[in-house]
Amino acid sequence: MTGSFCTFSKVLKELEALASTGADIIPIMSEMAYNTDTRFGSAEDFRNRMEMICGNPIVKSIKEAEPIGPKSYLDLLIIAPCTGNTLAKLAGGIADSCVTMASKAHLRNQKPVLIAVSTNDGLGNAAKNIGILLNNKHVYFVPFGQDDCMKKPNSLVADMSKIIPAAESALDGKQFQPILC
Repeated sequence: MTGSFCTFSKVLKELEALASTGADIIPIMSEMAYNTDTRFGSAEDFRNRMEMICGNPIVKSIKEAEPIGPKSYLDLLIIAPCTGNTLAKLAGGIADSCVTMASKAHLRNQKPVLIAVSTNDGLGNAAKNIGILLNNKHVYFVPFGQDDCMKKPNSLVADMSKIIPAAESALDGKQFQPILC
């Protein structure tokens, strides 16, 4: 989970659905998402709810995320929501947060990473990063579309209700379609 705070409630709803399937979920929050109170809720409330849903402690530092590679204990890494900032770091190979480190560590094992984009700049500067990541092996996207084409013409957001079917497809090595909704 990265800092697109307006989507946290939708993502947590999908986490509940995923947990109900019996999946073992290791929650990972960027440092910003872990620590920031916003108009959408307090960081503590989101952390508590996430840990309650997942039944595991939150990975919240680079040090905690780094063993994901050597220990290879994840089948799939889902970044939901994934901000434009995180997209840029992933596209550029930068691992300076726990989420980007988790992704780098997981991809070294040639396992799938599923991205649920949420950025106000998806059709602006972030578009090139989405393009780069769409072309990366083992990187998949939850179907996404424009958020509010009139008030925020560059904004893109994933259809969070499609996380589970997109995850199933990613585990099969396929991009869930249609990617644009």
